Amino acid sequence: MSELNPVQLEIIRNALVAAAEEMSVTVWRTSRSSVVRDILDYSTAVFDDEGRSVAQAARMPVHLNSMASCLTDLLAKFIPLADWHEGDVVITNDPYCGGQHLPDWLTFQPVFVDGRRIAIAGILVHHLDVGGGSPGSYHAGATEIFHEGIRIPPIKIVEAGRKNEAAIRLILQNSREPANVGGDFLSQLAALDVGARNLRRIARRYGPDCLALACRRIQAQSEAAMRAAIWVVPDGRYSFEDFIDDDGIDRRPLRIHARVTVAGEELTIDLSGSSPQARGPVNCTYNMTDSAAFCGVMMSLGTEIAANAGCYRPIRLIAPEGLVVNARAPAPVANRMACGHRIVNAVMGAFAQALPERIPAAYYGVSYSYALNAINADHSRQVYFDLECGGWGGHPEEDGANAFSCGFHNIANTPIELAEASLPITFLRYGLKPDSGGPGKHRGGLGLAREFRLDAPAGVFAASFDRFTHRPYGLAGGAGGAAGRLMLRRAGEGQEQALPSKVSDVAMRRGDVIRLETAGGGGHGAPAARDQEAIRRDLAEGYLSAEAARRDYGYDGT
Repeated sequence: MSELNPVQLEIIRNALVAAAEEMSVTVWRTSRSSVVRDILDYSTAVFDDEGRSVAQAARMPVHLNSMASCLTDLLAKFIPLADWHEGDVVITNDPYCGGQHLPDWLTFQPVFVDGRRIAIAGILVHHLDVGGGSPGSYHAGATEIFHEGIRIPPIKIVEAGRKNEAAIRLILQNSREPANVGGDFLSQLAALDVGARNLRRIARRYGPDCLALACRRIQAQSEAAMRAAIWVVPDGRYSFEDFIDDDGIDRRPLRIHARVTVAGEELTIDLSGSSPQARGPVNCTYNMTDSAAFCGVMMSLGTEIAANAGCYRPIRLIAPEGLVVNARAPAPVANRMACGHRIVNAVMGAFAQALPERIPAAYYGVSYSYALNAINADHSRQVYFDLECGGWGGHPEEDGANAFSCGFHNIANTPIELAEASLPITFLRYGLKPDSGGPGKHRGGLGLAREFRLDAPAGVFAASFDRFTHRPYGLAGGAGGAAGRLMLRRAGEGQEQALPSKVSDVAMRRGDVIRLETAGGGGHGAPAARDQEAIRRDLAEGYLSAEAARRDYGYDGT
């Protein structure tokens, strides 16, 4: 059957999305570590018979956009489609083979019906620890990728249905948490099988020809929707720049410059004005930058466009090799999100010139990734890894959201009770940080303050943060959001020690306390134009102190 009516097309579209979502639910229900089970740091997608993305679950744009680019690289440079057979699973985590950074393991399984390839199922999972110089594999002192953990080249980790147990043992031997990582990997493989089963069912019901035609039409519809969305943006060139604080080694800022050129129904994003690649691990490879740039476009246009291979066709990216946005091997990339978020910020800042009534001020703009390697009395070790978010930027029509995860990484919150139940830590504070939202007619959202105490005899702490010096920007006269901070308070001491945004090998002992404050969003519009009732409400809810109300808004209490 090769004919396809509109009703069948919608049924198949939703069936493909459901296949991606069922893979996602399988990972969630069967995973072991908090980074997967609670933070939901993974993504699932479906690709057509040629490896072009066609459907995805509602997970992480940073994964989903780059997963498609990775598969394209795998097919073009490493394992051609002709060598993908039934029962195979291909894996890689290498940023220089299409990946993002080493904790992210990408797996792809071709799906066949009666000997014909009809689709590819894909899953990316962030694994708790893959070795390297720091717990959680975010080594702020890394100067080359070899410091960051085990690299997995594109290989068949499953071939004709048989797992490569020797390779799996080798990989897990390089992790500080082999039981949790191994359990999460089995979850990843099981979810691929679930996706493959659903895709076979769709193909058998409607026929492989009909499914292939549906995939092409779904992609064409997304392309048409993206072209229509770009068409309403005024033609022109729009530039904006923002800065990464530093790379953790050389204490100087790194520029991210975006020039967006809109011409009819197509646009170009040129990042050529960005800084050269850094010594420290804040670099992006091209596929990561590609993902961030597309995300910035989608967030700026703000329309309902199904994300797949089609919607990216009208967008061209320029990111010359050797820059922080397209680093050459063997540059370190573990904290690539520092650059990735800033690309999103810069692209949205450029769009704010073309669509000032639509674009909010900057959100917090960093994945607050940190890890603690706790050393227990019996000398066993546990890795506590977590991610935090901050405030969204004020919008032309309303205040920014408080402590709300940006769509780029779309992380969930780890319940502190679950962390305390399984790890030797105690949380002392977790809540909104007053006065952190950028002043404006529409205030930026508040960041978070989080404190936890180490209860094990010893530990080693590492963090990969940003926005400590270059605050999230405001727009239309609004002020920037508050900067982030990281503090260490030694047991028995009252004073806090300020730590830089990117640290490794911070030795801790029982009773030491870590305090993290995340950045607030930038404000939108002149603070003098803020409604007095909104100021009074902020004071009543504890979002704003009386001192900040006087300083930032000239509010005298009347």
